[in-house]
Amino acid sequence: MSLRVALIGYGTGGAVFHAPLISSVPGLTLSAVVTSDPVRQEAVRRRHPGAAVLDGADRVWDAASSYDLVVVTTPNRLHVPLASAALEAGLPVVVDKPVAATAGEARSLGALAAERGLLVVPFHNRRWDGDFRTVRGLIAEGRLGDVRRLESRFERWRPEIKPGWKENADPAVAGGVLYDLGSHLIDQAVTLLGRPLRVYAELNTRRAGAVVPDDAFVALTHPGGRISHLWMSAVTPLLGPRFRVLGGDAGHVAYGLDGQEDALRAGRTPLDEGWGISPPESYGVVGTPEHSVPVPTEPGAYQEFYADVARAVRGEATPPVALDDAVTALEVIEAAMRSPREGGVVTLR
Repeated sequence: MSLRVALIGYGTGGAVFHAPLISSVPGLTLSAVVTSDPVRQEAVRRRHPGAAVLDGADRVWDAASSYDLVVVTTPNRLHVPLASAALEAGLPVVVDKPVAATAGEARSLGALAAERGLLVVPFHNRRWDGDFRTVRGLIAEGRLGDVRRLESRFERWRPEIKPGWKENADPAVAGGVLYDLGSHLIDQAVTLLGRPLRVYAELNTRRAGAVVPDDAFVALTHPGGRISHLWMSAVTPLLGPRFRVLGGDAGHVAYGLDGQEDALRAGRTPLDEGWGISPPESYGVVGTPEHSVPVPTEPGAYQEFYADVARAVRGEATPPVALDDAVTALEVIEAAMRSPREGGVVTLR
C-alpha cells in the first residue's frame, strides 16, 4: 500500500524539492499540502491535482489516521514545533535542514520521537548530489589513498539582499549562510570524515544592509588528523572548485554544482529520462601533476532519499539520514558561531 504523505509548506522547499520528489517515488502518494497562501494553494492544485490543499497544519493532526508520513518544509523556526506536533499525532516526520536552530532542540525532538516510537528523518538531500556520491566512491575505493584534506565550497554571487526570513538576525530564526549552505557542507564533511574534534570559523557580513553572515569559512579537524576546509558564501564573484580532495596517492578536483536543483526548478522530475546525469565536460579529474584522468560523475539521485524513507517507515530499513547526524551538524554550527567570538579553535565535547 502506498504511504500517504502530508507536506507542510509550499515555498521553494515544498514546491521545488519535496512535492516533485515525493510524487516521483513508487510507494509514496502526495495526499495533502498545507499552505495558507492563496497563490501557492492554486499552484498546488495545478501541479498536484490529486493532493488536498489544507490551510493549516491542525487539519493534518485532526485527521492523523488519513496519513502515514508528514514532511515539514517551513521557515526554520517552525521545524521543531511542527515536527513535535506530528509526533504527538502519532506520525513519523521528515524535517528539512537544519532540523532545529540549536542542537539542544534537535535532541529534544529525538527524545520525543524515541518516546513515541516514531522516526524523525532530516532532509539532507545533498548526500545524493552526483559530485558528492563520486567523492564518496573514490574514497571508499581507495583511489586517493589516505585522505588528508577535504575542500568543499558552496558559493554564489548574490551581492544584493533578497528580503526574507533567512536575512533575519533573531537566533531563533536560524538565518544566514552558515545555517543555509553550511548545513549541507558540514553534513557532507561529517559523513565522509567523521565527527570533528575541533572547529575554527571566520564569519563575515559583507553586503550592505545585511545583518546575518553571508560569507563564511569553517575548518574542521576530524579523527586521524584529517581536515575539512569549507567555504559558503553569497558574495563570491568567481567560484572555486566545488570539491578538492587531497589524498596520499592522488587528488580529486571537480567544478560546478550538481544539476538536480536546476532541473527541479525547471519543472523536471526524477521520472524524466536522463535524470541526474552529468555531461562529460563537467567531470572532475583524479590524479597527480604527472598524470590525471577524468572521472565520470555518479548520477545524482535525490529520489533515493524518499525511497529509503518509505522503506524505513515500513520497518524494512534504517532511515537514510540519522537524527544524530543532524545534531552533530548543529553542534558544529554552534561551535563555528563561538569561534570568532572566542578568538580561536573550539573543541567539541
